[in-house]
Amino acid sequence: MRAAVDLRPLRGSADFRRLWLTGAASQISTQIAVVAVLVRVWELTGSSVWVGAIGLGTGVATGVAGLLGGALADRVDRRTLVLGTRTGSAVAAALLALQAAAGVESVGLLLGLVTAQTACAALGSSARRTFVPRLLPRDQVGAGLALDHLAFQIAMLGGPALGGILVAGWGAQGAFAVDAAVTVAALYGVARLPRMRPEVDGSPRSLLAGFGVAMRTPVLRGALLVDLAQTLLAMPIALFPAINAARFDGDPRTLGFLLSAIAVGGMVAGSLSGPVARAARPGGLSVVAAAVWGAALAGFGLVDGLWPTLACLAVAGAADTVSVIARGTLVQLATPDGVRGRVTSVEYVVGAGGPGVGNARAGFVAGFAGPEVAALTGGAACVVAVALTAVTHPALWNWRS
Repeated sequence: MRAAVDLRPLRGSADFRRLWLTGAASQISTQIAVVAVLVRVWELTGSSVWVGAIGLGTGVATGVAGLLGGALADRVDRRTLVLGTRTGSAVAAALLALQAAAGVESVGLLLGLVTAQTACAALGSSARRTFVPRLLPRDQVGAGLALDHLAFQIAMLGGPALGGILVAGWGAQGAFAVDAAVTVAALYGVARLPRMRPEVDGSPRSLLAGFGVAMRTPVLRGALLVDLAQTLLAMPIALFPAINAARFDGDPRTLGFLLSAIAVGGMVAGSLSGPVARAARPGGLSVVAAAVWGAALAGFGLVDGLWPTLACLAVAGAADTVSVIARGTLVQLATPDGVRGRVTSVEYVVGAGGPGVGNARAGFVAGFAGPEVAALTGGAACVVAVALTAVTHPALWNWRS
């Protein structure tokens, strides 16, 4: 009987094993820092608008640095690039800890440091994604990518809850200090890798060509529009501090539970992902899942009490995982091999940068109308936008793998 998780990459490659273990730890510490940032901004401002501004800053940083990093990854040694960007992330994490410990009450400084840390991570992201096929035999690449996704899900589940506990016990400065220490330790996994020069040089212009390909292909354009509907219209993270204050007396541990609930749903859906990956019509499945995401988050704005709140978020997390898997399958299979890398970089910018902008939108709406209204209207708008995309892009709904 085959194991549920293929562990051959961890057993067979010491380089991959070090990279995976240190990367998993770093992802957990990043989620710990996310909780500290949310708590700190809410303490300083009491404003969902400012919480949303953090999302806007990180979203813009991800988009700009992500595209630049994709170009650099095809021009310089990728190991050196990732080492440099992770060092920058560690410096930013250390400065976050220092400013919190010193009692500096500047939300502008906090925003600047978080944006800088996000930019460093995005700048090295494309290069980091190329490590797996360079370290593993071809028949183990899929297993390596699955292990990376598993590490991400574990971090999303445990990191926020641990972050809430650390902030409650040690304050934001303690959580930032943990993130800084783990980020420095994670450099070891990259430093031990061999040099990784790209096989073919690229340029920023060739990378931007991915946008043109995606926009000219109806099924790809539709898939990206559905992703944008989810990320821009119905991201809930910026609403969590206000919802937590209104419903649960601002307990930082409950804030961690809100963040972890989405990951719980995602892990459940991920454990049952076989049928999703084999779906004959992944485009249609991604449309349905995106609509469920929006509906669940609209429900999040309406319900009261801890368990109904967590249940709505868990359903949203499960729907998001299904949507990500189905959309990723479609993008990979519907894109010609000659432009697959560039189109994939566009998908990354939308998927990684969009949530920051979406959280900014949610925070701004909450600042004027309240967090419940922001969640309800955002979720409903997502459902409408997804439906309109399906109607205007029948190729997306009907595309078969």
